Amino acid sequence: MEVQGSSKKMIATQAEMVEARVPIPYRDQCAHLLIPLNKCRQSEFYLPWKCENERHSYEKCEYELVMERMLQMQKIREEEAKFKKGIPLIPKTANV
Repeated sequence: MEVQGSSKKMIATQAEMVEARVPIPYRDQCAHLLIPLNKCRQSEFYLPWKCENERHSYEKCEYELVMERMLQMQKIREEEAKFKKGIPLIPKTANV
């Protein structure tokens, strides 16, 4: 399944996320990494020094998504600035 505006594909299916009880706000392109991380956390009693590899891969995926969104927003702002710069608020004929 493709997500519009993102280069990453959804790997985890909706059924897998429901089965793993992934909260709705966390059902993004990194959910396939969150599912094994949560299983590891439960089996290791949420000890912070356990499941480091899983946590690192999940956080890296989330970071890449945030950076991708920031770049997309920067491009949108640059396009808007070009558009605003090209159209004067007061037409030159009004100053005559």
